[in-house]
Amino acid sequence: MEYIVPLEAKIAVLCGGMSSEREVSLRSGKNVLGALERLGYKNAKLVDVSPNVMNDLKGFEYAYNTMHGKYGEDGCIQGILEILKIPYTGCGVMSSAICMNKEYTKRILATCKDIPLIKSVFVKKNEDIQKAVEGLQYPLITKPVSEGSSFGMTKVNKPEELEAAYNEAIKYNDDVLIEEFIDGFFVTVGVLGKQGEEFATEILEIRTKTEWYDFDAKYTKGLSTFIVPATGLSKDATEQVKNIAVKAHQTAGCSGVSRVDFMIKDNKPYFLEINTNPGMTDTSDLPAQAKVMGIDYDHLVLMILNSVGLNK
Repeated sequence: MEYIVPLEAKIAVLCGGMSSEREVSLRSGKNVLGALERLGYKNAKLVDVSPNVMNDLKGFEYAYNTMHGKYGEDGCIQGILEILKIPYTGCGVMSSAICMNKEYTKRILATCKDIPLIKSVFVKKNEDIQKAVEGLQYPLITKPVSEGSSFGMTKVNKPEELEAAYNEAIKYNDDVLIEEFIDGFFVTVGVLGKQGEEFATEILEIRTKTEWYDFDAKYTKGLSTFIVPATGLSKDATEQVKNIAVKAHQTAGCSGVSRVDFMIKDNKPYFLEINTNPGMTDTSDLPAQAKVMGIDYDHLVLMILNSVGLNK
């Protein structure tokens, strides 16, 4: 693996922050810092991002972004890094902002005829939610439009449950995306590489002990089983998922790394979302996907580090 960033470089590993995904981000950051140190980057340090981040970043030459959610994955920290002229990993300002908003991601991807989207409605604050969902079939999933790690998400089996689910979602965002529930299984695939040369990782299939892939299933050991490479897909469906993932990554303007999630029903994939800063914890999907391809954790970190400067 090529070392693009010099070993003596001063690298800020950005983590923590002020989002609901703070604790997950801290875990990602600590893991990434350990990998960078093993790779020989002795001047890498954790930066728990605060409102004083402009001062906290003084003296650093590069930034490795392991922040998740608001301020870290939505274009905000990327904009600060652009102003400070600090090269950083992963997606740029525009793609981060787009992909953090599930509704606008779907609107962008709707321009591609071969990316299958789940039927949904976008509900803004103070709209009549019962009227908004009249064209959808129950059960439904309500989710904050700009949130990660399944925060604020609820499965709604009947109209009487909708208001409570909506109220849970607006604890996080004023706007809510309501989708038809796909009664299938969850798969996710990473996308890595330089622009124009992106490739998909192996597909990871997740079978959970919970009703759906919620926060507990994502971050509690023993509640989810990772199957990688996925076994629940035909060969054709496997290639279709990988192709759609790369196309979605490119269409949304992503760079360096992303993770694209799908639901699978009757061997057909349905796009869910693009994560522009995938988790790097012990239970995260992307490291598991890379490992089965022969890319260990440290080399995955180096591969992502090498994406600095690609997000223009």
